[in-house]
Amino acid sequence: MSALPPPGTPRARPCPTCGAPQLAAFKPFCSKRCAQVDLHRWLSGAYRIPVVETDTSDADADAADGRREDS
Repeated sequence: MSALPPPGTPRARPCPTCGAPQLAAFKPFCSKRCAQVDLHRWLSGAYRIPVVETDTSDADADAADGRREDS
């Protein structure tokens, strides 16, 4: 039988950068290096949500102005 932690005890997650066990001093990372790598990824834009921009049509612009084409 395996030794499981008591119910309600949070499970230790691996370092999100390299997968090694995390250390309390650098939580949620395993080292200062992994924390710095993650910070660089944030600052360089590696963690971005892609956005699909659509062209606005003249009807959309008219609707924003309060004008309607059918009147």
